[in-house]
Amino acid sequence: MMTAFTWTQQDQRAVDTARVLAADAVEKVGNGHPGTAISLAPLAYLLYQKVMTLDPAEPRWLGRDRFVLSAGHASILQYNQLFLAGFGLELSDIEALRTWGSATPGHPEFGHTAGVEATTGPLGAGVANAVGFAMSARHSRELYDPTAAPGTSVFDHYVYCIAGDGCMQEGVSGEASSLAATQELGNLILFYDDNRISIEGDTKIAFSEDVEARYTAYGWHVQHVDFTNGFTTYEEKVAELYAAVEAAKAVTDRPSFIKVTTVIGWPLPNKAGDHSVHGSKLGGAEITALKQELGFPDVPFGIENDIVAYTRANAAERAKAAHAEWDPRFEAWRAANPEQAALLDRVVSKHAPADLIGQLPVFEAGSMATRAASGKVLGALATAVPELWGGSADLAGSNNTTMSGVASFLPADRSSESFEGAPGGRTLHFGIREHAMGNIMNAISMDGLSRVYGGTFLVFSDYMRTTPRLAALSHVPTTFVWTHDSIGVGEDGPTHQPVEQVMSLRLMPGLDVVRPGDANEVAQAWARILNDWDRPAALILSRQNVTTYERSAESGFAAADGVARGGYILKEASAAPKVVLVGTGSEVEIAVAAAEKLEAQGVPARVVSLPCVEWFQAEDAAYQEEILPAGLPKVVVEAGVTVGWKDLLGANTEAIGVDQFGASAAGPTIFEKYGVTADAVVAKATALI
Repeated sequence: MMTAFTWTQQDQRAVDTARVLAADAVEKVGNGHPGTAISLAPLAYLLYQKVMTLDPAEPRWLGRDRFVLSAGHASILQYNQLFLAGFGLELSDIEALRTWGSATPGHPEFGHTAGVEATTGPLGAGVANAVGFAMSARHSRELYDPTAAPGTSVFDHYVYCIAGDGCMQEGVSGEASSLAATQELGNLILFYDDNRISIEGDTKIAFSEDVEARYTAYGWHVQHVDFTNGFTTYEEKVAELYAAVEAAKAVTDRPSFIKVTTVIGWPLPNKAGDHSVHGSKLGGAEITALKQELGFPDVPFGIENDIVAYTRANAAERAKAAHAEWDPRFEAWRAANPEQAALLDRVVSKHAPADLIGQLPVFEAGSMATRAASGKVLGALATAVPELWGGSADLAGSNNTTMSGVASFLPADRSSESFEGAPGGRTLHFGIREHAMGNIMNAISMDGLSRVYGGTFLVFSDYMRTTPRLAALSHVPTTFVWTHDSIGVGEDGPTHQPVEQVMSLRLMPGLDVVRPGDANEVAQAWARILNDWDRPAALILSRQNVTTYERSAESGFAAADGVARGGYILKEASAAPKVVLVGTGSEVEIAVAAAEKLEAQGVPARVVSLPCVEWFQAEDAAYQEEILPAGLPKVVVEAGVTVGWKDLLGANTEAIGVDQFGASAAGPTIFEKYGVTADAVVAKATALI
């Protein structure tokens, strides 16, 4: 039943306070996006003060709703509500918008500002984040409270998202919205600010579709609240918006889409509806006119303390009431579910299982693709790490990303002959939607109640390039599984053979690029990745078989636990080494073969496996010098571009790699034709020595 809706003069004054703060903050710094923050102030205030379950004193409270500002350029819209609700922002923070060291950066950043759930800015990505949060909510209930009916668990909550015309134009919002309908995410409510303005002006020059019809076609529950009354008069229909939210909550088997038709910048006296207010300061004259219209003194940030006191008291009282209802249920859940409670405590405290390494497979000597090894490791992780779930962008069989023995994260009516959806399912099916997949995973990571991975071919990491960047910027542990990692893909040809991707990914700050050299390195890589909780990882895996090395003391090959340090001596030279051969991924075996040839010629050669440059560089200087002595020449072999290796390993480094696009032929043939061979390594090493 819909609760009673109230809207007082103080509420309206608080909305207008947010408007003048947006205008003044952007004016002070000289740049920003005031228009949407002014016209959408009623919606944002409604959500924070009347709709969402939140606790300003405990921003990460488990019982809260989640909010994503997909239109992240309008960050001041959210900051004003965090200020008014008492999330820790003060007036000085609003005054410091977009300046050095402030808590109010140009776009919302997860982990930087209390109350911000997601790093947003790239348009449309926030819509996909919201889908991820909604999926995380359902998964958390099924993981931690499996016997609870939907809507009755302490883990059930709503996800709200505000998006704009730019978000609707970006393809990633369509990818994610399509999947949200397939997943029947009844806990997701998306607001579309239909103001028909973007940077270039009226959106009709590039955007003419019926967005409501699109979302109806996806299978969403669709509503429309029109502030313009068919472009005749303007009326901010907050009560109608509230009723639309309540109606959306009543629809439990579909996500909800609420189109809100507005005029950007309303009620600016002269510039409302003008595209200039989208991304520029308003100017002193317009701000003076706005304040006169709203009854505010014509001084910067001249707001009323009693209004701030009112909104903060209201938010605190609502939080107190929410806790009074939720806390006893949470304690009852803990008492009734001690195993799940212990799991929740471990995950929230960011700890992997203590005995993780011991539960992973140890591979015998032989030959196996690292993608296949990863699949076997995931089979073990299904039991060892119950909070782990994941899948791929329609490439489960190729990426080997399906855990054995677990159902799919799907509504039961979406089951197929190959995949059965069931409560507690952990196999994710993203469809052919790489970009949405990355943003959905990032939201799951930001939610912090589970660990997630998702796979596609490495060459298609280009489709989702912004998502590892956002994960790194947000310091969240999303795991990107990218297989088919080189010209070794073979006959599929250059469109599917990554060449520049691995090295270019290494340029991304905060992303661990992990390219294990054999099956046992894969297991160790997964263990290290799952023990890192504040940075994402790209796990780069081969399609073709590679040698799995015998790791016994007698074999001459070191144990694979050196993977955790990023680089280690895989096979030491027979005497003081004259050259160090460095291999990554599938080219480790080429380095080993080259070392054998050099040893046969009387040249002692050390082989170093370097699965992760970032982990290795995090080690102390003494360890790095021990493994890769500065005075020794080095030859690195990796089936990718050679640029960058001198910067990473030193001036006396030469690289064997691929500085052109691939070709359609068998993988071994391309390696030979392109000169990525043991003989080439030997020749390069001999010349260096």
